[in-house]
Amino acid sequence: MRPEVVVFGTAGYAAQHLRRARALHDRGEILLAGACDIREPPDEARALLPGGAVITRDAAELLARTTPDIAVVATPPHTHLPLAKLALTAGCHLLVEKPPVLDLAAFGELTELARGRACQTGFQSFGSAAVPVVRAAIEAGEIGTVTGISAAGAWIRRDRYFARAEWAGRRRVGGQPVVDGALTNPFAHAVATALLVNGTAEVRPERTAVELYRARDIESDDTACARLSFAAAPDVVAAATLDAEADHDPYVLVHGTEGRIRWHYKTDLVTVGGEQREVGPPRDLLANLVAHLRDGEPLLAPLAATRAFTALVEAVRDAPEPLPLPAEWVHAVDTGPDRHFVVPGVDRDVDTAAERLALFSELALPWTGAATRA
Repeated sequence: MRPEVVVFGTAGYAAQHLRRARALHDRGEILLAGACDIREPPDEARALLPGGAVITRDAAELLARTTPDIAVVATPPHTHLPLAKLALTAGCHLLVEKPPVLDLAAFGELTELARGRACQTGFQSFGSAAVPVVRAAIEAGEIGTVTGISAAGAWIRRDRYFARAEWAGRRRVGGQPVVDGALTNPFAHAVATALLVNGTAEVRPERTAVELYRARDIESDDTACARLSFAAAPDVVAAATLDAEADHDPYVLVHGTEGRIRWHYKTDLVTVGGEQREVGPPRDLLANLVAHLRDGEPLLAPLAATRAFTALVEAVRDAPEPLPLPAEWVHAVDTGPDRHFVVPGVDRDVDTAAERLALFSELALPWTGAATRA
């Protein structure tokens, strides 16, 4: 019997979940039973739903009008926990978009509520066939002893990116934390994937240091770095910016005593000691969840594997407000919704932080020294 699936959310990245669910529906692996969104669903979302599917603005109504086995939660971050609780109460298994929750207390609560149910998270990179390739190279000692793991991301994000949703560029909405930011949202995969490769994804860090900066007049950071330290594993350092001079493919860099592994996790380009490795196609996380329920296949991105990442989200939430960069270090490019901001040289600075396993402040960068409290 095909499991029945509903999707909470229809716009933004939720549309990707609808596309994947519809593909599985058309292959006869699931029954896509409906979707909900507090806003009017776009025409594209309506077209992705099969005939007879329920579409509504209320999650409780969707659950009452269907009999779902799986609920996909692809709504704003601060709504994940209440919607997950609603779905679990209705007896659903879960696929929760990243970040699944925003602090360790919520992580513990969701873990307890989901006992006896499968809870997959939306870290698509965990489904990459590069994961076993990278792990095998580390275990075989191809780069010697691992001394640290870093992640780097540098993208351009335009005004329309920050205008796409009420919570974009915000630390809180209506008094509720949403914890948007470079490391917690656009480059969340970079951080979570580095933690996975480090073998510490399920471990609470002993120490977490974060540095938050902003070129834009927003609440959240648009340039940030972090170091997560563990008792029995190497440090993980992540550096990212949305104020880049050009878009770059983000990557995870495994540092070893005898070489390095570089994994561009969006394109699955893996090089070990400069030698490129073949990587197979990625595994869809909803398909993996269905196979888990049907055949016992292990989950690729279980909630447990996001504990360390959630500790970072909590650290960003509790950190001081991002430091604004002075006007002389921020260049506006283009106009209207295509406008974006550039911090000259920040692309190179992100790479340097990943290369040296260093925080921005440890690199003596001029724009960090010039950053000031608003």
